[in-house]
Amino acid sequence: MVTKQLSGVPRDEADVRRADSLGREIFSGVANKWALLIIEALGDDTLRFGELRGEVEGISHKMLTQNLRMLERYGLLRRTVYPTVPPRVEYALTEPGTALRETIDGLCTWTHRYVGEIEAACRRFDAGK
Repeated sequence: MVTKQLSGVPRDEADVRRADSLGREIFSGVANKWALLIIEALGDDTLRFGELRGEVEGISHKMLTQNLRMLERYGLLRRTVYPTVPPRVEYALTEPGTALRETIDGLCTWTHRYVGEIEAACRRFDAGK
């Protein structure tokens, strides 16, 4: 993926429908299951790497590291390193990350509300094959 620069971004760079827009790059990065689950797990908390890994069931060390770096790069979370032995690293959402979490909470609410209907639709669809 080609990484675009963030300074002096024209308004059309936010258009996620354009394949070459910065908006599409950001959308593609944060709209993956791991990023969404990490943001949801952080919530209002400050968590360490191991705590986050415990909160996001099934995520590998590698995927957690990659997604934390991406979220930090986009300014959605803050990584704080404490000069201790061993080093202590904590993660917390920034203001834009918290705002995105509100959207994710809506998606979670939608999922809880319609999971039964979606499950039934899947059964009907699969039975018709």
